[in-house]
Amino acid sequence: MTKRKPLSAMVAESLSEKIRSGGLQPGAQLPTEAELCAEYDVSRTVVREAIARLRSEGVVVPQQGRGMFVSEAPAPHNFSIPEEALRTLPETISLLELRLSVEVEAAGLCAKRRTSAEASSIRALMEQVDARHEDPDAVQIHYDYDFHLAIAKAARNEFMYGFLTYLRPIIVPRFQLGHIVAAEFKETYYARIHDEHRQIVTAIEKQDARAARRAMRGHLTNSLARVRALALASGIDAAGGDQKATAASLFADLERPTRVDR
Repeated sequence: MTKRKPLSAMVAESLSEKIRSGGLQPGAQLPTEAELCAEYDVSRTVVREAIARLRSEGVVVPQQGRGMFVSEAPAPHNFSIPEEALRTLPETISLLELRLSVEVEAAGLCAKRRTSAEASSIRALMEQVDARHEDPDAVQIHYDYDFHLAIAKAARNEFMYGFLTYLRPIIVPRFQLGHIVAAEFKETYYARIHDEHRQIVTAIEKQDARAARRAMRGHLTNSLARVRALALASGIDAAGGDQKATAASLFADLERPTRVDR
């Protein structure tokens, strides 16, 4: 007798097929647990096991407070990333977590402290950056870093701005956008990023610090989720990096005593 597949495996395979066929596109939100239970006539336990399997494979990723979404990272056989870049994925994720902690507050301070000219400049920069829609294989994941730096500068905190400027050459060049987004989905991706940027800028223009923090947190959390999905799809443990060694190397210059000229 042929052993029957577990129900959770059958549900996972069905959802995977929908994703492969385009029925559920990258960035799309999965149906709720209740909806999936009704569609497949299974229990919540079965649905949760199926989703856990897809998540472990990097097919779907969670977004805090919103639910589960189809990953925008291509399947492993559809992309080629240099091995040296892949090895930096855990470190890149740690640096993104660090950016998130700094930039959320920077956005709030920017909303409080920016001048009218700075608000206009930030909006103009956003429109310029978001209008490019470059080939994902020819542009870096963090192509919007200048936009983020402009917000930090208008926060009137030189330590925040200096720190993010310091991180730029370390974090920006590591991965191309094509490692995350297939070319056929680039317009959807760019539209989503523009919407996230627009929410940040609108809050800054209204001088609504709470909304600015919330919008920046959402934007960077989504970016972090995409890189984590890339790590999962590549079979890399995103939490397995030696953060202590990384930090020691990254901040070595900061630990050296400053020379005082006499």
